[in-house]
Amino acid sequence: MFVLGLTGSIGMGKSEAARAFRRLGVPIYDADAAVHRLFAKGGGAVAAIERAFPGAVKAGAVDRVALGALVFGKPSELRRLEAIVHPLVGRMQRRFLASMAHRRQPMVVLDVPLLFETNGERRTDATVAVSAPGFVQAARVLRRPNMTADRLARILRQQMADGLKRQRADFVVQTGLGKRHSLAGIQRIMRRLRGRAGGVWPARGRPRPRPSRHPLRRPLHARNRARH
Repeated sequence: MFVLGLTGSIGMGKSEAARAFRRLGVPIYDADAAVHRLFAKGGGAVAAIERAFPGAVKAGAVDRVALGALVFGKPSELRRLEAIVHPLVGRMQRRFLASMAHRRQPMVVLDVPLLFETNGERRTDATVAVSAPGFVQAARVLRRPNMTADRLARILRQQMADGLKRQRADFVVQTGLGKRHSLAGIQRIMRRLRGRAGGVWPARGRPRPRPSRHPLRRPLHARNRARH
């Protein structure tokens, strides 16, 4: 089973790219959706967050606004939160991969916003970064409710720079030229990867570390010419 990692900074069009992969028949693991389930009433992270961050849980579910006020802009508190959430998300990801391997799916996509920040690419066979010009990114994000330029700037400071993500990715999908252009790039990636065997998640057993030199990892100048 080939494991493809999908990532991108806020406002870069990652969710739309994930939907495109899903329409092409590829199962998607959505890390953001996993966090929402963990934070919902009865979710696996609620009790631990209530103990660590009093006032962040209301009516049995994590209040994301209240939690954000407690951790946003506070690196030590953010690390405490990540220490609770990341292992739980990782467990859900492993269950997804095991289920898909059992069903003999040829390919899956891991939709993970902080893929590179958490070294999650080691659990993939190849990676895709979605990217757009900064002014497009800002215009998209600032349309969201309760979003301000200052808040966006603080979020971006907590994420790896877009340029670094593009350098680390095996493929880059440019999303600033419209959905049709983005979809064409994703279709080209699918054609390129069709029939490739995966290495990080065998059909049986536990995942093993990603090889340090994967066949898709060509020199940077060569990768640039193949980007979509």
